[in-house]
Amino acid sequence: MFSSRTPGDLNPNRLTAILQQRQRDGLPFIDLTQSNPTRAGFDYPADLLAPLAHPRGLAYRPQALGLPEAREAVVADYARRGIRVPADRIALTASTSEAYSLLFRILCDPGDEVLIPYPSYPLFEHLTRVDGIVPRPYLLEYHGRWSVNLPALEQAISPRTRVVLAVSPNNPTGSYLKHDELRAIEHLCARHGAALVVDEVFADYPLPGARNGAAGDVLAASEALVFSLGGLSKTIGLPQAKLGWIAVAGPPTLAAAALRRLEFVCDLYLSVSTPVQAAAAELLERGAQVRASIQTRVVANFRRLAEMSGATPSVTVLEAEGGWYGVLQVPTLATEEELVVELLTAHGILVHPGYFFDFPRESFLVVSLLTPPPDFADGVRAILRHFDCTVGGHARG
Repeated sequence: MFSSRTPGDLNPNRLTAILQQRQRDGLPFIDLTQSNPTRAGFDYPADLLAPLAHPRGLAYRPQALGLPEAREAVVADYARRGIRVPADRIALTASTSEAYSLLFRILCDPGDEVLIPYPSYPLFEHLTRVDGIVPRPYLLEYHGRWSVNLPALEQAISPRTRVVLAVSPNNPTGSYLKHDELRAIEHLCARHGAALVVDEVFADYPLPGARNGAAGDVLAASEALVFSLGGLSKTIGLPQAKLGWIAVAGPPTLAAAALRRLEFVCDLYLSVSTPVQAAAAELLERGAQVRASIQTRVVANFRRLAEMSGATPSVTVLEAEGGWYGVLQVPTLATEEELVVELLTAHGILVHPGYFFDFPRESFLVVSLLTPPPDFADGVRAILRHFDCTVGGHARG
């Protein structure tokens, strides 16, 4: 009866089932997977959302690509980062996830292929499946620093490839798409008639490992059709405000054609609410305080993670340049699933296993840098103690 676009098995995975039982039993745990900034103990200004109640939101002014003043607010936000983009190259969406779906619909037919970086955000597999298109992986490699395996990427391109996805900085590796990589991928896309979609939602959060100019300028593209994605969810820590955006770059004829098609599809849904569009400029201005608080915490937690792990030789913190996550490489003494289950059941520590993000091998743990610092330190300390004792015990045996 049901479409194959949704999974046949919607039961919770083993880790989730154990976590749910732990919550029902009232057992405490430290959550090192927190991705929701509104639940992470930040001080939000009490009047941050006041602009949503302004009477201007009472007038419905449907605009397929978004209200002009909201698109100008996004232009100003790009300018804050030193990036120039005209307002007529901006399309507003209700979220980054919706932005992906809109782009898949204007670029792909059912059965077409999208190239996705691995490791990366597990949402991509579901988004592509729901839209009836096929995800194909290309690898990010780690040799002291993450990089795109460009020969493997080129080899993965087929006649049905319509889109190459990239995330900069990547979730969870924290690696920026470098200028040379960006230009090389753009050239590949132009040569094969594919578009490049770059998710830049974490661009505001560089970590101590970032180098000056580490990130390539996505919207400087001129050879291929390129899309940059952003939104309030990460930029000012307001996922509930439901405002994202797509910025379009590339050859003028292709960019104009893409925007016409985006306008057509967006007009079918008109999913972005009027109040959040009307308030966009004020929200972005007021939310700078939240962004600064998030940046301060993720930098401090990443430094703490690196410092604490230095005393446990069996655990390595992989270099990261931006974002909200840290990656630990740990000894493979059991499967990742068994490891994360043991950390939760024996120590009350919840972490993501690497296989959630399609790491090509074991063993990796992914921790959120959003976690309040005392909890973060306690959680990391427990992880390190586990491996210090476990590896030491094996050595003595």
